[in-house]
Amino acid sequence: MSIDLQSVSYLQKGTGKDLVLLHGYLSSKEAFAYQIDYFSRFYRVTAFDFLGQGQSAALELPFSVGDYADWTQEVLSTLNVVRPHVIAHSFGCRVAVKMAGRNGQVFDKLVLTGPAGVILPRGLKYKIRVGAYKLVKRFAPNFAEKHFGSAEYRTLSPVMKESYKKIVNEDLRVQARKVENEVLIVEGTTDTVTPKREAEAYLQSFPQARLVEIAGGHFAFLENPISFNLTVEEFLDYGRFGM
Repeated sequence: MSIDLQSVSYLQKGTGKDLVLLHGYLSSKEAFAYQIDYFSRFYRVTAFDFLGQGQSAALELPFSVGDYADWTQEVLSTLNVVRPHVIAHSFGCRVAVKMAGRNGQVFDKLVLTGPAGVILPRGLKYKIRVGAYKLVKRFAPNFAEKHFGSAEYRTLSPVMKESYKKIVNEDLRVQARKVENEVLIVEGTTDTVTPKREAEAYLQSFPQARLVEIAGGHFAFLENPISFNLTVEEFLDYGRFGM
């Protein structure tokens, strides 16, 4: 996969060891404004918008998590980013875990906040809704697309909808078991998008990981940046066994 940087909205700030920021789904690098300003005092920070999101170019074909991992690797290589620490949020965690599980040398330490990528058993209400969607789609596909699924899903283009399906239906715990890096999971105490039980399921999958809670919801790093930044700084400086 070749990368044309003209199709990628990115920034680099600071000098020193590389630190990469991977944003959440339909978000952008600007969500990490507090982290960019803070960590660029110690690191060369690289942040970019995933393809099809933020200000980067639109997707031409549906991407899976693996496709985004391949694309991200090429972006980092093109920007000469070598074995960086990574801070990832939500969907960005999916990409980080996929990449680290494939190659333990692609990243140094991983910080995952509001981590997505775990599929836990779903209740009867969810199963009924899925069954209803499949039935309606057989006879009225346009109606089904407009009235089922999350509000987020319904706003997507056809290509992005197909990509979304590929992304959310992959459980990355098998990949997490292959991650050799030290991992810090930072979970917001009121996160209802990727709740604590999902973070704990991830925690049990990584060979070297610990979980820390801070005040806030799914965007705790944005709501509570001082606590988040200091927690991450200590981890990056001293690692799991020094905390």
